[in-house]
Amino acid sequence: MSGPATNAAQAGIGLGSAIAVAISWSLHKSILWAIVQGFFGWFYVIYYAFTRPGGLAG
Repeated sequence: MSGPATNAAQAGIGLGSAIAVAISWSLHKSILWAIVQGFFGWFYVIYYAFTRPGGLAG
């Protein structure tokens, strides 16, 4: 299966992993944690958004 929808989904997954790695690195300064949390991608990003002080609004 390929096409615009597949490409968009892959780009979204890649973006989620990139954001997760950036958040992880800024918090932990650990390559191992960045790899682990990059694997979880958007799940880690959403978890971080809900558990940080100030919640989603900042």
